[in-house]
Amino acid sequence: MFDDANAPTRPPAEILPLGRDGWLVRFALTAAPWATAAAQVLNDRAQADPPEGVLRVMPSLTSVLFRYDPEATDRIALRARIARLLEGHDWREARPEPAARVWHIPVAFGGAHGPDLAEVSQLSGLTAETVIRTIAETPLRVLAIGFAPGQPYLGLLPQALDLPRMSAINPQVPRGAIALAVRQLALFPNPSPTGWRQVGRCAFRAFRPEAETPVPLRAGDELRLVPVSGAQMDSLLAANDPEGGARCEIRS
Repeated sequence: MFDDANAPTRPPAEILPLGRDGWLVRFALTAAPWATAAAQVLNDRAQADPPEGVLRVMPSLTSVLFRYDPEATDRIALRARIARLLEGHDWREARPEPAARVWHIPVAFGGAHGPDLAEVSQLSGLTAETVIRTIAETPLRVLAIGFAPGQPYLGLLPQALDLPRMSAINPQVPRGAIALAVRQLALFPNPSPTGWRQVGRCAFRAFRPEAETPVPLRAGDELRLVPVSGAQMDSLLAANDPEGGARCEIRS
């Protein structure tokens, strides 16, 4: 998954200013496997031992943002601390540690719950069954949470599912929709417009404003999407349980 013939030409990580209270470490402009792995590893390191003065560490697909209090921290000194965090590691060969939490989430693919599965099959040249099996067998990581509160971006999928976004916006997918584009899946926490193709749906709620932990998923979590029938999904949705049949496995 992490092989890349262009490895010798990759630039080193960039440390870029972002507003008056942020430094962004960027590994690449596109979500290549090595760059997403590097962002995951740096996020894990920074979360475990944040540089002095950092208030929050937020990963994205190929970058990590360090937010700080400009009234309490010297900007240039903080940049030097972040640079030291990057030293002594070949980020082109980064490998994330096994996820501490693995979520098993039931998903109904195709039919009313995945109306764009046939189009994904046609574009990828894979049968619908192969698309489902590929997604189910891929250990997905939460690469980032954003766009909407609690919304995870999951990946990366195999190269065969590196599909472009749709040419027109779908005005609305339902809560729990699983949509695909550019080797990633997005799990929608609420009804939303999107340019991604909906291939499935789950009853798991990725945003729970009434709960003590409103966002149950964390960057770095692993997700396994477990195929279930449309009727089973209808029952899970009708139960109105925010877990939606999901279970979280804690690894020691």
